[in-house]
Amino acid sequence: LQSSADKKPTKGEVVETGEGSRNSSGERIALTVKAGDKVFYRQWARTEIEHGNEKLIVMKESDILAIVK
Repeated sequence: LQSSADKKPTKGEVVETGEGSRNSSGERIALTVKAGDKVFYRQWARTEIEHGNEKLIVMKESDILAIVK
């Protein structure tokens, strides 16, 4: 791993969420995280994208370690 990699943040604010995943019966599993939540997430489990002039991070809810209240 590069030494610069450990400088990436592992906390952020949720801007938007998707609809969630589905279980084996096809039923929607509700997300526990919502827009505006402050979260800590796994450093390597993310995809960085650019949308307009913003840099965003996309990840699975299962990669969120904690929601800060």
